[in-house]
Amino acid sequence: MKIKYSGPKPNINHHGVTFKDGKEDKYVYLMIALQILKAIDKDYEQNKEYNYDLGTKRLSDDEMFEIMQKYESNLEEIANKEKEAYEQHLLEEINDVNDNSTISQLEKEIWINNLNIMKEYRIQRAVNKIYYMHAISYIVDVIKREHLKEINTPFYEKYWHVLQTIQGGFSNVRTPISTNLNIVPDKHGVLTAKLNIEGS
Repeated sequence: MKIKYSGPKPNINHHGVTFKDGKEDKYVYLMIALQILKAIDKDYEQNKEYNYDLGTKRLSDDEMFEIMQKYESNLEEIANKEKEAYEQHLLEEINDVNDNSTISQLEKEIWINNLNIMKEYRIQRAVNKIYYMHAISYIVDVIKREHLKEINTPFYEKYWHVLQTIQGGFSNVRTPISTNLNIVPDKHGVLTAKLNIEGS
């Protein structure tokens, strides 16, 4: 299963295919998540905080996968099982269309054809989300292990999204950890996103 960009979330029905604004492919957040992961997984002396460097090197699709395999050697096998569950969901979706009594047989055929056309696109989006959520779990594990107290990034939509997902990751652990996500100006007055981790 390859990591590669797919595109925004499609809305598919018997009228055609449209794409939802604001429902971006998780691929665009995965690179940021892995850059944060690489940067925080290090030996710390005193300072238990991390500031994101905008000059951080971009990662290729293969590099992203290699980084993740270091944290989960059987990642591809696990991700494949999650992908198969998503493919089952797609089959159930087709069954739902066939069972829909409010549209004609021709409309059902058009809808199912549109679903089939977009199948690989949607599977790739699902694969990217699977990898993204695994990357978030690695970040949460490193933060807990290193008792990190703070992560700072630029205040841009993509970085904010990743910090929100990390924050959500802490609410899903066995013993939930309190976090606080805020927008604060740095010493130069530039807005930054700051995730405080209170119980790590």
